[in-house]
Amino acid sequence: MLSEQEVKDLFVKSGAMLEGHFLLTSGKHSPMYLEKFQVLQHPAYTAQMGQSLAELFAAANVQLVVGPATGGILLAHEVGKNLGTRAVFTERENGKMVLKRGFIIQPGERVLIVEDIVTTGGSVQEVIEIVKALGGEIVGIGLLVDRSGGKVNFGVPQKALLTLEVAAYQPEQCPLCKEGVPLTKRGRTGK
Repeated sequence: MLSEQEVKDLFVKSGAMLEGHFLLTSGKHSPMYLEKFQVLQHPAYTAQMGQSLAELFAAANVQLVVGPATGGILLAHEVGKNLGTRAVFTERENGKMVLKRGFIIQPGERVLIVEDIVTTGGSVQEVIEIVKALGGEIVGIGLLVDRSGGKVNFGVPQKALLTLEVAAYQPEQCPLCKEGVPLTKRGRTGK
């Protein structure tokens, strides 16, 4: 089981923990950005983190692991491998999170949702709604990194390998904007 410091070290060592002025997927601005694919590009790191997430939920009798595309695909695979379960993913279609590709969730199936990095939890909430609509029983949420400092609450047991309290500002309240620090777009939004 990786400690929080060991997870943080993997992010730092891989160049995934960046400082500056960033536009997050949520639309908020932040002085820190976690470029998850810099760490997830290393199969050994992904395997270690997936194993640790699986260990956190080993007693939950998980039958299916679901992760939202894109980082959640890799995590679902690794966690499912370690728990001996199927692993599927949701993806966006016309801006809405959906389950497709013939994936099914059986009514009553015990589901663990995994996600790479959570700030507001919007993508995870969408996956929760899909699982519930299909009759799955959510036994937990496993996160690589909780950027909210533990403030995001999904109403089911949730555990993160690394919890950080990172400021995230609405654009009109961002002190970095007021200081004139150039805004960097990362991830889906640009470079």
